[in-house]
Amino acid sequence: MQGKIIKGIAGFYYVYVRGRGIYECKARGAFRKKKIKPVAGDAVEIEITDPVDAEGNIVSIAERRSLLIRPAVANVDQALVIFAARKPMPNFNLLDRFLVMMEQAEIPTTILFNKVDLVDREEIERIRRIYAASAYPIHFMSAKENLGLDEIRRQLSNRTTTVAGPSGVGKSSLINRLQSATRMQTAGISVKLGRGRHTTRHSELIPLEGEPSAVEGCLNTGGKGEAEPSGGTGDPAGRFRVNRHFIEDEARVLEEDSPEMICEEIRGRYQGARGFIVDTPGFSSLYVPDFEKEDLAFYFPEFLPYMNACRFQPCTHTHEPQCAVRKALDRGKISQSRYDSYLQMYEELSERRRY
Repeated sequence: MQGKIIKGIAGFYYVYVRGRGIYECKARGAFRKKKIKPVAGDAVEIEITDPVDAEGNIVSIAERRSLLIRPAVANVDQALVIFAARKPMPNFNLLDRFLVMMEQAEIPTTILFNKVDLVDREEIERIRRIYAASAYPIHFMSAKENLGLDEIRRQLSNRTTTVAGPSGVGKSSLINRLQSATRMQTAGISVKLGRGRHTTRHSELIPLEGEPSAVEGCLNTGGKGEAEPSGGTGDPAGRFRVNRHFIEDEARVLEEDSPEMICEEIRGRYQGARGFIVDTPGFSSLYVPDFEKEDLAFYFPEFLPYMNACRFQPCTHTHEPQCAVRKALDRGKISQSRYDSYLQMYEELSERRRY
C-alpha cells in the first residue's frame, strides 16, 4: 500500500493513504542499518499490521525528488519564503540565507511579503528593487485584509510547498486563510484545530483546498474496533480510518471536541486535497549551509551573468581588481543589500574552514 508521510514524531510516522486513511507506522530496522531516516514528504510503501487501529510498518521509501536537511522534508515542489513588510521589519540578510539554502537544494522559490497594508507604495517598490535582478518571483499580500491570496492559491495548487520565514510574519495566518475553504465544508468543527496557537514542533504536510470525499464516513481508532477479514487494508465498510494518536495530536483537547467529529474533519481535509503546504520548525533562524565558500556565488542568481567576465578565475568577488560582479554592483545591476549578504556569508564560510 502506497502513501505519503504527513509527519513523524518520536519514531512514529503518520502515513496518509488516499482513500484509506492515516496510519501510524514504524520504520523497519533495515533503514537504521543503512542510515536512512524517513522524513515528512516521503513517498512510502507500507504494510498494515493492525487494520482496526490503523497501524503498520514502512517497508520502502521511493527515490526523493528533493530533500531539505534542516529541517528535514522531502519531495517539495517549491518553497515560499515569507517575511513581513513591517512589524517586524524585514531582515534581508536572513531572507538571503533562506534563498541560498533553497538554491543549494535546487528548489524553486517565491518570495512573499505579508502585511503590505502597513506600508506605502514607496516602501513596496524599495523592497522590490532589492530582488529585481535575482529573478525570484516576489508577491506582496495581506493575510489580515485578504489581499493577494487568490494568486498564492493558484501557485500552490497541486504542489507540495514548504513555507520558510521567521516568527511573527504571519505564516500561521496565511495557512489558516488557505485552509478556510476546506474548513467550511465540515460544519460544527471546533476552532481548536486552527493553527497558530502553538509552536510547530515537527515538519508536517497540511492539505489545502480539500473537496468532499466519495469515501463514506470516518472511523477514529481506539483499539476496540471490529475485526476485519484476513488481508483487509481498511474498515470493512469502506470508511476512512484515522489512527487515534493522530487525532489526539490534532485535537489537543479531546474533552471539548468529539473524536468522531475530529476524524470527519481530518477526512474532509485530506480527501481530494489540491496540494500540501509544509509547516516546518527551525526556520526562524538559519545557519549557512555547509559547502565550499567558492560555491557561494553560484547561489546568487544575479551574479551568474557576470562571473565569467571577471579577470581572475576563480574570483571571490570580494576584492579582486576588474571583478565583473563588483562592476555590476557599481552600475546598480546588483543590489547593495544582496551583495552585503554575500560578503557576510562568504566571511562565515571562510571562518568555518579555518577551524
